[in-house]
Amino acid sequence: MNTRTTIGLMIAAVFAAVAMPALALDLTVTHFGTGMYGVPFAIAKEKGYFKEGGLDVTGFITSAGGGTTIRNAMASEIPYGEVALPAAIAAIKQGLDITIVHGGVNSVADQVWITRKDDERIKTVQDLKGKKLGYSSPKSVTDMVTTMMLNDNGLTNQVERRSVGSIGAGITALREGGVDMIYVTEPVWSKEKDNFRPVFNSADWAPHITQTVGIVKTDYLKKNPDKIKAIIAARRKGVEFIRQHPDETAPIFAREYKISVEQAKTALDHVLSVKGEYWSTGGFDREGMDAMLKGLHLVNAIEPGPFDWSKVVDESYLPPDLRTKAH
Repeated sequence: MNTRTTIGLMIAAVFAAVAMPALALDLTVTHFGTGMYGVPFAIAKEKGYFKEGGLDVTGFITSAGGGTTIRNAMASEIPYGEVALPAAIAAIKQGLDITIVHGGVNSVADQVWITRKDDERIKTVQDLKGKKLGYSSPKSVTDMVTTMMLNDNGLTNQVERRSVGSIGAGITALREGGVDMIYVTEPVWSKEKDNFRPVFNSADWAPHITQTVGIVKTDYLKKNPDKIKAIIAARRKGVEFIRQHPDETAPIFAREYKISVEQAKTALDHVLSVKGEYWSTGGFDREGMDAMLKGLHLVNAIEPGPFDWSKVVDESYLPPDLRTKAH
């Protein structure tokens, strides 16, 4: 093969590499469009952070949460998802071979507990005694949060708790007097704030509870580490952009979530101002993960006793500065 032919082949190879499109796909993110969990992903998509890692993320697969999100993730082209930590633990307990690869939302700052504007009876947690408190569904994050809250404040068995389903159903139950207090999350609260009275934020008494984590089907993870590292890196850049440029974040967030820019700004200000880190850049909050385990024990979602995180958490896909131990 002469030199000219060799150079020609090299040039052709370069052009082929440049012309090769990034892998187009949708990523699974719990409650995308209704919860704050997905905002870093929206930013990463808009700013091209996924494409920098060779992934053409065109949209997001969402669900009402829990096991449905896990199933959606496992059925995706890349079996990855940011999912509720309780759902991940339940799936692992049921024998699903998944690995937790990054931290997600390390706070419950998006959860606001509200009552009717004309109801002045409830102004503190202690005022819940003898009242009706609404939460979403058994073994959900709100089930665990309310159970822990009542337990920590000496109100166990002194408050009637009712499962009300979705946020919309909860608001209806509150309006009609079926419950005396209900939760809403951002950005719904920013839309409804003129219609109800806030009493407290979950993060006021529980600053470290890990709500979501990133999971991957283990066999896929081992075969495709670079794709997962690219997702983690893009999401991290999304979180950093939100922190540094909240005003630029708001219109992107609003467009993806189909809300007004003003509502997006209010929701961002809320979660960024509450004590404790809301979005993790990918590192794990071990205290927050253990707090969630405590809640799972309280609602009998898992058997009491130690849980070996080392068997299901793999930090080696994180950038070195985000790891809690050497790899």
